[in-house]
Amino acid sequence: MSESQDVFEQSLLSETIGSIVADDYRAANIFDRYRIDFCCGGNVPLAEACRNQGIDPDLIIKEIAALGKSMADRGKNHGQWPLPLLIDYIVNIHHVYINEHGPQLLVHTQKIVEVHGERHPELKQIATIFKGLMDDLKKHLRDEEERFFPAFKNLYGAQKDEIASLKLNDVRTGLARLRSEHETAGGAIHAIRRLSGDFLLPGDACNTYAVAYQGLEAFEKDLHQHVHLENNIVFPKVDQLLKDSG
Repeated sequence: MSESQDVFEQSLLSETIGSIVADDYRAANIFDRYRIDFCCGGNVPLAEACRNQGIDPDLIIKEIAALGKSMADRGKNHGQWPLPLLIDYIVNIHHVYINEHGPQLLVHTQKIVEVHGERHPELKQIATIFKGLMDDLKKHLRDEEERFFPAFKNLYGAQKDEIASLKLNDVRTGLARLRSEHETAGGAIHAIRRLSGDFLLPGDACNTYAVAYQGLEAFEKDLHQHVHLENNIVFPKVDQLLKDSG
């Protein structure tokens, strides 16, 4: 191993999970396989995350290092996008996903409770948790689109003489609130995965059962990507703008 490669791999140990994924989103697939939370838990250094999961960090470091050998396949580097563009991407991709697929999943999860709930009581818990998650997300997305995202964009585009007119304390409070709500959403989706046994279908599962579990797993994946973009890229960008604004 070259000295530069060794330095690169060792530096990953102190880098946070979120920043690794922000630099190259393909790393998210690696963390998913090892059950390492890169969205809500993205502020944890790689070494600590591996220690918490009982994983040899060398395994993950080698997989991440291998990503650099195929730069042509590098994922979207969202960290380099201007803040307004990234916010529009989140709204148009991830907010739309929740609004389109969430209502369908509410129907499917309730249906399998009615048909299979007696034999599989965990389904009622899953449906209840998902209903609560959707209720929370509905308000969360509305607040982002109507209040917080416009404020972030205004801060990004503000000239020095305009900073004083912006409600910076509201922006700071908004960031704290959004981060907290992401933690709640992450806890809900993790609980659903746990209750479903990693979305493992029982032998008596019908087509709707399968569709519901497939939909929930896809929803979880999209939510992880969504929260990662905000927690690990958007919010730090806004933090820096606030710092620069005094």
